[in-house]
Amino acid sequence: MPDPGTEYIRYLQEAGCDPGVIAHCVVVHDVAIRITDRIIQAGRVPVDRDLVEAGALLHDIGRSQTHGMDHADVGGNICRELGLSPHICRIIETHIGAGLTGMERRAFGLSGDDRIPESLEEKIVAHADNLVKGTRVISRADLELAIRKFPYGVRRRFLTLTDELETLAGSEFP
Repeated sequence: MPDPGTEYIRYLQEAGCDPGVIAHCVVVHDVAIRITDRIIQAGRVPVDRDLVEAGALLHDIGRSQTHGMDHADVGGNICRELGLSPHICRIIETHIGAGLTGMERRAFGLSGDDRIPESLEEKIVAHADNLVKGTRVISRADLELAIRKFPYGVRRRFLTLTDELETLAGSEFP
């Protein structure tokens, strides 16, 4: 049986993602799986590792068509057309930052739907993406510096997400 990761990378390639986007998705996947495994080892809550793997590898599939803020919506639509799980589509649609409220989305010209990660798997992929700039993994301190430019409420959402996952894992990431 083929490795599902290979199948997801093939989806990225067939969608037309450039090699840089694919490399980024692979690093986000690696970070997301490390976070997932630490949470599983801590034994506090169950995590669907296969769902994290799929969501992390496919989170930027929408960049095959746009590099704008709508890439998450486009990616969710691509994955629905591929017949993938609604859970995977939701991970992709909520992965930007620590999620976007309807008001924040409208400011970017998107629909007013809230896209805040709710499931643990959604939160893990969003956070892993926050910890990867290109293909470089950054520290929590670097993340805190990077988000200083955002309004307080957005910064608070990033840090709340970080704190929640670190508490579940029992340590700081990456």
